[in-house]
Amino acid sequence: MNVKNLKLKNTEKDAIYLHLAFAALCAVVLLVPAGVSTGVRFLFLVIAYNAAVPLVGNARGHGEWTRLWRFALALSVFQVFPDWFLSAQLGVLVFPEDGLFKIGTVSSYMAGLWTIPVFMIVFTGLRVKKRRGNRAAAIAVAAVSLAVFALSELLMGRLGSWHAENVKVMLGPAALYILAPEIILGLSAYYVYRAVRKKPFWKTALSAFLVMLLYLGSACWFYFIIEKLMAGRGPT
Repeated sequence: MNVKNLKLKNTEKDAIYLHLAFAALCAVVLLVPAGVSTGVRFLFLVIAYNAAVPLVGNARGHGEWTRLWRFALALSVFQVFPDWFLSAQLGVLVFPEDGLFKIGTVSSYMAGLWTIPVFMIVFTGLRVKKRRGNRAAAIAVAAVSLAVFALSELLMGRLGSWHAENVKVMLGPAALYILAPEIILGLSAYYVYRAVRKKPFWKTALSAFLVMLLYLGSACWFYFIIEKLMAGRGPT
């Protein structure tokens, strides 16, 4: 094994430090009682993350960070539509009242919250590709997507953000049908970003929109297969 491949690059070190600092901030903001509504807490964290990534990236000379952040933020805004569909039309996702206005049935901070996992997943894929090649990067993206989104499904309900409802096949508090679409989301975001990373922003935003459509379609398909067919409910 090449020892040089084990040494972290500056962009990797900075990303690790940034996310460790953000994790500590999350622990303080979400776990320490302060009489502040859940929605306000999440909104503060979303704004903090979306401000920190481009600011730190620019300050440290990581131009890739800003390009990736723009793509991730555009995708996050579009991800309101799948959440809205799952909550308003299928009735399998619930966003409780949290002290903030909603976009349809979706908590408003969600328009920026998806930026966090998308940035982490795609960044991981890009760095693994540099070190180990395309196959290792794809495996890493799929694994990190499953880990990040599964953890989110397990924790967010306890934190008062969202939870599954009217879902029969569950893994603890996580709905089984949504895990595969979330892996597809991570993989598609990674590959699409690689293709458009240096394109004009309107092409980047359009590509993010197409990734959202793939996620929405796969969520519907897996919901139908797992919840309607495999769970034995039959079409209604």
